[in-house]
Amino acid sequence: QVQLVESGGGLVQPGGSLRLSCVASGSISRLYGMGWYRQAPGKQRESVAVITSDGATNYADSVKGRFTVSRDNAKSTVYLQMNSLKPEDTAVYYCNADVRPIGALRAYAYWGQGTQVTVAS
Repeated sequence: QVQLVESGGGLVQPGGSLRLSCVASGSISRLYGMGWYRQAPGKQRESVAVITSDGATNYADSVKGRFTVSRDNAKSTVYLQMNSLKPEDTAVYYCNADVRPIGALRAYAYWGQGTQVTVAS
C-alpha cells in the first residue's frame, strides 16, 4: 500500500501565498516523478507543476513565475509554493507520484485525496 497525503490548502486573498505539501508513505521501493494537478468546478483536471527525481521541473504556462515545485527525497515529500495567487487558481489540488512499490516490477501512478485552495476576497 502506498499513500499520498496532502496538506496546506485553504482560503487566501488575491495576491497571497500558500504552500502545499504532499508526503508519500507505505511500501515504497522507489519514488520517481512527483507533481501537482488541479481541478476547478466544471473543468478537467490539469497539470500544474511536475518534478523528476533528479529535480527537473515543468510548469503550466498559467503558473510560471508564480508557483515553485520542489521535493525532499529524504522525506518523500513534494511541495508547491504558490505566490501571487489569483481567483482563477481556485481548485482542488491533487498530488501525484509515480511509485514502484516493494515487490513490484514496475511503477504505478498514485494520487492524493486532494486539498481545496480558494482564492477570494
